Amino acid sequence: MSEPTEGLGDVLSHITMLLGIVTREHGERGAPSYSRMRLLGTLEEIQPATQHELAQAMLVSDAAVSRMLTALVPEGLVTVEPDPAHARRRLVRLTDDGAELFHASSNDYAAQLKKALTERDFPYDRYLRDSIALRDFLAAAAGRG
Repeated sequence: MSEPTEGLGDVLSHITMLLGIVTREHGERGAPSYSRMRLLGTLEEIQPATQHELAQAMLVSDAAVSRMLTALVPEGLVTVEPDPAHARRRLVRLTDDGAELFHASSNDYAAQLKKALTERDFPYDRYLRDSIALRDFLAAAAGRG
């Protein structure tokens, strides 16, 4: 096997993008998009967060987060309020409805992804264990674990 030409960060970023495509292709009609689910999940972990903090955590542009929030606020999934500590900043929080949608849809996405991968003989359980170990290691290194 030859040496990889990409770094781990690049590979993980690419995997994240591909997960969005796979879940869109194999997901149920009317299910929240993968991007929307990522934002809700990220927000659950780091809330309250500024729009810029969300964009950094998700590795997307501030404009992309702004577009997502424009749709999520009227649906009552998130709130955006002025930051009392900084007049020009806005804080984003997940609502109870947003958290409920995220948790309910996460289980659906996980099942759909597992089905799509195992149908192609992907060793899902092994990679899931390794991915959880990597997540836990990175969370501890970031002071979040």
